Amino acid sequence: MTIRRRQDLQQEVISVVKTIFVAIAVATLAASSARAQTPLSAYADSKGFVDVQALTCAQLAGTYQEDADMLAAWYSGWYNGLAKKHFAHITRAKSGEHQLILYCRAHPDLKIVEAIDTLLKNEK
Repeated sequence: MTIRRRQDLQQEVISVVKTIFVAIAVATLAASSARAQTPLSAYADSKGFVDVQALTCAQLAGTYQEDADMLAAWYSGWYNGLAKKHFAHITRAKSGEHQLILYCRAHPDLKIVEAIDTLLKNEK
């Protein structure tokens, strides 16, 4: 593996960890709002599966903290799997968390994966 490719993959993993914390922060902000929270199970199909690629920023923000935490873990695993990486840099994740919150506030109808992808591309 070339040094450049390795650096690119490391940056992707860093970005993934950032998005995890952002998703958690988005859910925390939603929990503090006056509107009722929607359980993640409300978005499940008849077999209990949630299409995580179809969820919007607004749906993430409107779910319960424990559901947002579970989604954050799923997205982390997904993006880390894509990057073939098995590590995370927690302290770098906080700025990414804030970026996703701001981006999702501005684009509530955008899918979460699209928001993450946009932020990852803007970071490169």
